[in-house]
Amino acid sequence: MLLRFRRTLAAAAITAVTLLGAGGWAAADSQTPVTGPPPGSAAWVADTTLGVRLPDPAGAAPAEVADFFAALPAAQREALAVRHPQVVGNLDGAPVPLRYRANALALGEELGKERARAGDPALTGRDHEAARARAERYQGLLADGRQILAFDPRGRGTVAEVYGDLAGARHTAVVVPGSDIDLMSFDRARDPYGTPAGMARALYEATGRTAAVIAWAGYTTPVGVGLDAAAEDLAEAGAQRLGRFLTGLARTTSPQAPATVLCHSYGSVVCGLAAPGPAQASGVVVLGSPGMGVPDAAALDPRVPLWATDRNGSDWIGDVPHVSLLGLGHGADPTGDGFGARHLPSTGSHGHTGYFAPGTVSLARFADLTLGRPAG
Repeated sequence: MLLRFRRTLAAAAITAVTLLGAGGWAAADSQTPVTGPPPGSAAWVADTTLGVRLPDPAGAAPAEVADFFAALPAAQREALAVRHPQVVGNLDGAPVPLRYRANALALGEELGKERARAGDPALTGRDHEAARARAERYQGLLADGRQILAFDPRGRGTVAEVYGDLAGARHTAVVVPGSDIDLMSFDRARDPYGTPAGMARALYEATGRTAAVIAWAGYTTPVGVGLDAAAEDLAEAGAQRLGRFLTGLARTTSPQAPATVLCHSYGSVVCGLAAPGPAQASGVVVLGSPGMGVPDAAALDPRVPLWATDRNGSDWIGDVPHVSLLGLGHGADPTGDGFGARHLPSTGSHGHTGYFAPGTVSLARFADLTLGRPAG
């Protein structure tokens, strides 16, 4: 018994070293996930100006939220968005146009705060620089034509952006990213197809701009390849947020089918732990996956097809061991024959972030699945 325990500890140590050393990356700082209701929720719950109780963001189901707003006149909806923009903008089940409006107001408020911080003599030069960077980001998100479906400035920040007509599209997709993505990096120019915004834009174009595609940077991601990336704490918190988001999306839009959910890298762990059902997703696609946090496809909802994208030869994620020991690692390889996922080719893709690059077979197959076409 003692010998077996020692062997298990040794295997776990080897796993940790391998995971932390994958790609030559160093361990990173531990991240604390953003959880709970959006900022301003206490003031929202205490608001009695309409003479009715507002749905509690901490516990109200998206269906309850949707029914509440459906019963309100347009003027009262607008008034709530103006008084509580950060709540309405992040409230799954609220009407999509109202969320766009609320998030524009919330971004404007935060822009003003960061501009004030950038000139505050009581702060340090580093604080001023950070404030200017945030202000520039908020200004960019306020540009004409951008559709911000979620925005939360807490921590490293979370955001979701829509490409296309979410209200009118017959097909939708949601892109769930992996490590190193947050409010400041979700649409960075460097390595664009490694960001949810770049992935979403590429998929939107590949569908002939007929689908609506959401770049969902809605959870606290790991930074670098460290213990956070090897463990599942952040994925568990993200899975709860993703599940609620997908439920609200299905309740407030009317496509032919629920969204196709595309999960990159650590995002595939989030999707595996979320295990969306048929009311939330019409299919789940994983790519560059270190594992899904489940032993095989049978652990997920069998009514939702699972597709695993073949790993290209230059994707460093192939060096990560597909094991799960003492809280480290994410389990079996979804591309393995015994996992039970359907296979998608990745011809033409390169590296860990190249699966959405224009001209790749993988992107063409992602578009087929999003549009409800066979992906064989």
